[in-house]
Amino acid sequence: MPPQFARLISIALLASIAACAGGAKDQPAASSAAAAPAAAPAVAAAAPGEAQFATCAVCHQATGLGMPGAFPPLAGSEYVNGTPDKHIAIVLHGLSGPVTVKGTQFNSMMAPLGTMSDDDIAAAINYERSSWGNNGVHVTAAQVAAVRAKTASRTTPWTAGDLDKMK
Repeated sequence: MPPQFARLISIALLASIAACAGGAKDQPAASSAAAAPAAAPAVAAAAPGEAQFATCAVCHQATGLGMPGAFPPLAGSEYVNGTPDKHIAIVLHGLSGPVTVKGTQFNSMMAPLGTMSDDDIAAAINYERSSWGNNGVHVTAAQVAAVRAKTASRTTPWTAGDLDKMK
């Protein structure tokens, strides 16, 4: 299991345990002489945007390396490190057909994720743009909203050719 998912599962498990920690109300209170329960192990907080990236990780993997022959890597991707508007547009409307990433051609379909909020898309994109050695510029929810408005009439996923024409 990828470490990011293991961390999220651990957080969920600890939250469940904490919610149940009060015990049943009809049980007698423990005596003050009883030993205190051991402290829960510390869990590292998820990186900003990591939870929103979970949707992307299904195909692109938690490592950002993608799936050879199927889904392109995000680590070192020209799209992730390039123009923010193209990256945002891909997430909003999806991508279909042949695309070359890091010199390798992929020909699959990325589903549009435009039902996500502008804040969540910005968080996922920023996680991608700052992980696995990537150095893409930070994007804001306002930028996502602007691209969403500019491309609102789009009803099909982008193609690499479409993206090449985008300014």
